Amino acid sequence: MNTRRDLVLVVDDTPETLGLLTDALESAGLTALVATSGQAALETLRHVTPDLILLDAVMPGLDGFETCRAVKAIPALSAIPVIFMTGLSDTAHVVRGLEAGGVDYVTKPIVIDELLARMRVHLGNARAALRTRAALDAAGGFLLAADETGALLWCTPQAERRLADALADFTMAAFRLPAGLEMQAGERMLSFSLIGRIGAGELLYRLAETGGGQEEAFLQGQFSLSAREAEVLLWIARGKPNKDISDILGISPRTVNKHLEQVFIKLGVENRASAAALAVGALARRG
Repeated sequence: MNTRRDLVLVVDDTPETLGLLTDALESAGLTALVATSGQAALETLRHVTPDLILLDAVMPGLDGFETCRAVKAIPALSAIPVIFMTGLSDTAHVVRGLEAGGVDYVTKPIVIDELLARMRVHLGNARAALRTRAALDAAGGFLLAADETGALLWCTPQAERRLADALADFTMAAFRLPAGLEMQAGERMLSFSLIGRIGAGELLYRLAETGGGQEEAFLQGQFSLSAREAEVLLWIARGKPNKDISDILGISPRTVNKHLEQVFIKLGVENRASAAALAVGALARRG
C-alpha cells in the first residue's frame, strides 16, 4: 500500500532556486509545488493545503514576511510550518521572520542535507500537533492553544462557539488572550486556565465562562436541580470550598450544605468530589 507523500509548497522568485529545491525534494520522497511570488502562493493555498511551506523572504511585490502573515491569518492554514529562505542572515531579519509566524530560518546558498533535516523535524512536529488537536476536537471540551504572545493558534469547535457567542467581533486571527486570563463580555466573564505546554511555543488553555447563567441553566436541566442547587454545583465543580461559595452567593455556609445534600441525592453520589466530576464531565460534553 502506498504511503502518502508530504506536500511542500516552495515560494521563490528565482528559477534556479526553484529547480534546485524541486529536484532535491522529489529525490527525498516529497512532492513539491512551486509559486514564484507571494500572491501566487496565496492563490495556490486557496486550492491546496501543503504540509510545509518553504518561503523566500525577499521577493518583489508581496514579500515573504507579508505572505507568511497572510497565511497565518487564515485559521485553516495557520498550523502549516513555514521555513524562511533568504540571503539575509542578520538578527533583525531572523526576528522578523519568526515574528511573522515562521518556525525556522535557513540562509542561502542552501545546504540541502541541512534543510531536509530541519524539514523532517518540523513535519514531525506538525503531525504530532495535528494528532493532538484531532484528539481534543473528538473528545470535546472548551480548549484552545495560544503562542507565547497570547495569539490564538487554534481552538476546539466548542471553544470557538463559546468565544463567538460571547464576543460579537470575535475572529481567530485577531483574538489575543487577556493579560490577566480573564475578560468581561457583557454579563459574561471568560476565564482561561493554563493546562500546559503541548509544543514549541504552543500553550494549551481551558476556557470557562461565568455569569450570564448559561452553565447554571445547563446543570439545572441536566440534573433536575433547582436554580440555587445548580449554582452551588457549578462552584463545587470549579473547586470552591463551602465558605467561598457562601461568600459568592451571599448565603450562609449552612444553607450551602443543605443545597449540597440535595445535589448529592439528585446526582446519586455520596461526596463533593463525585458531584464535581459529574458536573465537569457534563459541561465538557456540552455542545
